[in-house]
Amino acid sequence: MAGLAGMTWLFVRLKLSLVRGGLRGDAGRQAGFAFSMVVALVAAVAGFALVSLIRSAPSDIALDLVATAFAIFAIGWVIVPLTAFGLDETLDPARLALFPLTTRQLATGMLAASATGPWPIASLIALSGGVVALAHGPGGVLLGVPAVILVFAFCLTTSRLVTTGLSGLLRTRRGRDLLAVAAIFVVLLVQVPNLLVNRGLSGDPTRMLASVGDALRWTPPGLAAHAIADGGLIGVAELIVVAMSVVVLGWLWVAALRHALVRPDASSQGGGSVRRSGRISIGRFLPGGMLGAVVAKELKYAAREPRGRVNWIMALCVTVIVTLSLRGGDGEAGLGSVIGPACLAAVMIGLQAGNSFGIDGRSLWMNAVAFSTPRDLRTDLAGRHLAMAVIGVPLLLAVSLFAGVVGGGDAAWALAAVPVAWGVLGVTMGVGAITSVTAPYTYPDRLNAFSGAAPGQGGQAFAASFATMVVTGVLTLPVVLPVLLGLTWWAVFAVPYGVAAAWAGRRIAAGVGFARLPELLAAVSRPT
Repeated sequence: MAGLAGMTWLFVRLKLSLVRGGLRGDAGRQAGFAFSMVVALVAAVAGFALVSLIRSAPSDIALDLVATAFAIFAIGWVIVPLTAFGLDETLDPARLALFPLTTRQLATGMLAASATGPWPIASLIALSGGVVALAHGPGGVLLGVPAVILVFAFCLTTSRLVTTGLSGLLRTRRGRDLLAVAAIFVVLLVQVPNLLVNRGLSGDPTRMLASVGDALRWTPPGLAAHAIADGGLIGVAELIVVAMSVVVLGWLWVAALRHALVRPDASSQGGGSVRRSGRISIGRFLPGGMLGAVVAKELKYAAREPRGRVNWIMALCVTVIVTLSLRGGDGEAGLGSVIGPACLAAVMIGLQAGNSFGIDGRSLWMNAVAFSTPRDLRTDLAGRHLAMAVIGVPLLLAVSLFAGVVGGGDAAWALAAVPVAWGVLGVTMGVGAITSVTAPYTYPDRLNAFSGAAPGQGGQAFAASFATMVVTGVLTLPVVLPVLLGLTWWAVFAVPYGVAAAWAGRRIAAGVGFARLPELLAAVSRPT
């Protein structure tokens, strides 16, 4: 037992050492970690306060709310680690397979490592608000503390079971694509209540909450909430059931871990095979020379790179959600409900141009040695923008028509939204070209489709994206604002305006980027 405790403490120290090592000597990473700590602290305090405020509600409503909150925490612990797969070295058991450790030592160590860090502690603090919300008297408090600990353990074991069971699949490109689609589907599900409220859903919210509470009554989160509220021997019995469920999940996790350590890595199987399809190559439709080569490369990135597909799918899904949300229950909508979603989709698509060279990473040096003049760099940026337009232009056309149909307006609204969205896309690409050479950052060379920046560069990535959105918003006012005010004919100037903005952005970016190619290459080639 002493050896097991020592091994557990060793995993905790290793996790802390990884964090300290990643922060050493890098001001950007230190600032990012400090920002994450502050956000985790704010989330812990806000979560504890919000859950504690449930005490002011009637007892039956408070019980259902806390049970729902516990269930949401458990679902979050399943989803978030999956999106972080490939970024956290303690998530993938294959990384630890060669160490001389027993499965029991490995399981306890990985469990302790997953509970180490600011965000697990923030989750535990927020869950503790359930004791304040439901406990009545000393008995409720005495049962509330182990209930919160058991809910936290349930979240950890469930998360580890799902992550370990899917670890082999998540190391493959097909698995990462499936995860990306599933995560976006979850985002859509989260917005369903908001959409239903906006569409004027009839029904008693209290009755709906009671139905959710009844469904969660015999789940571990629901049993833990009822144990705090009930107290006494009934509460003890409910906690025993929760503890048994944690033990069963832990046993299943150990079995999945043992299986994951001995099965072959699916990501390396069949790597030497070459699949040929009978599809017509798009290369025959592209211009020749460097421009066509860059367009072909970017289109292949969009088709094969999971992060590229996530960006396109996310832009489409968010736009659909916003379009449906802007239409109220009375079915009335204005011109802004059509123009707004179309412009939002254009900005989200164009933001991919805000770090054009990041996805190339270290391979950018091959382009750098081939650039002999700023014109070569301008041609490279033009190829990237053309590839984005090949996909984005028809997509924005479909989004604008969809917004027009859902908005219930006349055809002029959709006809005005299409060129405006195309113009906004051009402006965003022009601004993004400048951002790409002034604030580049590294895409992590990891397995996750949702990782937008290397560790420690999240703040820089956010600042670059935010600056791109602000500047784009200011520059698009001359073409968007008159259309929103009713001058729909003004939309004819949007496309020329966007083309000119993209051209000007590429010209400025080429001059700046060619002068600092070594710094640009170093910025996108940081070790991750």
